Amino acid sequence: ASTWIHFKAEGEVEFRSIIYVPSDAGNLYDDYNTRKTGIKLYVRKVLISEDFEDLLPRYLNFVRGVVDSDDLPLNVSRETLQHHKILKVMGKKVVRKVLEMLRKMATGGKKSLSDSEEEGEEETELASNDPEHPYIKFWEQFGKSIKMGVMEDAANRSKLAKLLRFKTSTSDDKYASLDDYVNNMPAWQTDVYYIAAESMDAAAKSPFMEVARRKGIEVLYLAEPIDEYCIQNLGDFDGHKMQSLTKEGLKFGDEDEDTIKKRTKAYKQAFKPLTKFMKKLFEGKVAKVTVSQRVEASPSVIVTSQYGHSANMERIVRAQTFANPEAYKQMMAAKTLELNPRHPIIVQLRDLIVEDATKQSTVDLAHLVYDTALLASGFQHDETEDFAARMNRVIANTLNLDSMDLVEELQIEEEEEEEEEGDRAGSRGRSRSRGGGGGGAGGRGQSRRGTRAGDGREVAALTSSSISHTTSAEGGGGASPPLLPPPP
Repeated sequence: ASTWIHFKAEGEVEFRSIIYVPSDAGNLYDDYNTRKTGIKLYVRKVLISEDFEDLLPRYLNFVRGVVDSDDLPLNVSRETLQHHKILKVMGKKVVRKVLEMLRKMATGGKKSLSDSEEEGEEETELASNDPEHPYIKFWEQFGKSIKMGVMEDAANRSKLAKLLRFKTSTSDDKYASLDDYVNNMPAWQTDVYYIAAESMDAAAKSPFMEVARRKGIEVLYLAEPIDEYCIQNLGDFDGHKMQSLTKEGLKFGDEDEDTIKKRTKAYKQAFKPLTKFMKKLFEGKVAKVTVSQRVEASPSVIVTSQYGHSANMERIVRAQTFANPEAYKQMMAAKTLELNPRHPIIVQLRDLIVEDATKQSTVDLAHLVYDTALLASGFQHDETEDFAARMNRVIANTLNLDSMDLVEELQIEEEEEEEEEGDRAGSRGRSRSRGGGGGGAGGRGQSRRGTRAGDGREVAALTSSSISHTTSAEGGGGASPPLLPPPP
């Protein structure tokens, strides 16, 4: 067990209980909605239920233990017992004890330097973000349940928020609590910033991280599908608003508001031809086109409204098994294309728009600015065919191609095939001539290819030939005597 607690509740209702958390989640999240709690209910040491569901909420279904009460009646049915008012009081106390047990495990954690406590070695307290800390091991197994509790249990949401752990942009791939985040905030920072993405790597490389990284602001990485739901239900932590980097209206609070307003107004006036042209060009795709100082190195990004779905949330909704395409389109948030007025691509594009806004190459460049912003911001591109056609035109323009017509097909010469056939015929002829030679080796070659009858005749001829050669050798090279007749 990861941790356990044994207590006796007194007051309005009295009961005894021992509760523990297993060390491994097993297949808990494979059937989370139908998984029953592991609390056994006894009344005066008589087993009433193996898995009584009314003592703990669903998000604590990983807890195991026993509860024994003397105040519950024995002579009633289980259905009647489920609605007994004493059970509600017992349930609240058990939940409070479980959360207190988890809080102590999160704030404690000691590791002995010796194999035996009797040797008198001192114990060292592990850091709260140490991978070997008991609560970090618990979080890796049951963290999803705590996040579900933030969403489902509004009464204990503040207690559960202190149990949350996330990896951040400055935590060196270790988990950090929200308390640690708030304690590390600079004096001018008022909000808790986070970014939701498909993975930690995607979150770290997002263009939305550029300004936050330059300012040294710590950002929570939300890489699991449940994370964004959890943070949205949390809303704030200890008076600090949870602020997404991918939503519009982002403010860091370290700059003078008047200076920002004046600079933004001047940028809007200078890039008005470009923003007006792109708003008309992307009508139906984006709600607004504006200049922004949200990013540093990227030419543009796409953000969503404050209360709309982020790009990560749209990806999750798309991946749902029973997702309705029509309902999904209605839930899509209004997008805003924000241009970086300091980026040379945006400055050059504005000049091209002023010169000739109808030129095909200029229109393609404007589309590519939108396409790259859409993909870099985490959205899915729906018009892939148009995107591919634009990319091909840009490539052709870069290569200075005058036409996109296909070149003539390569012609294959017929004579080469005839020569090859002649070579193969000659090869077969040479093989036949080698196989048909007479005497000795030729006879042996024919004997291998002949039928059974032919084999007998060739053997007889071979025998006669051998006798002839032998006689010639004995006679000193004279004429060969006639062959002996075959035996009758």
